[in-house]
Amino acid sequence: MTSQDDEDAVEGNIVGLVEYLAKSVVDHPDEVRVESTQDDEYTIYQLHVAEEDVGKIIGRRGRVAKAMRTLLKVAAIKNHEHAILEIE
Repeated sequence: MTSQDDEDAVEGNIVGLVEYLAKSVVDHPDEVRVESTQDDEYTIYQLHVAEEDVGKIIGRRGRVAKAMRTLLKVAAIKNHEHAILEIE
């Protein structure tokens, strides 16, 4: 495996993690979609859910979103990168 293959596998695992967490919370798991883009310093993961599920992903006082962001950051740091989760 090359370094690029390793990076793609790590990114796939993080996308899978975010997708799994989101699907376990929402009412419409088939509409969950995660996209990633690379910035200069960060990898930005964009989580897309159905309009009526946005509140469930954010949670009361933002607790669910904060927990997801914490898990994302831990996974990213483990792989020597910085990551941001955007919820749309």
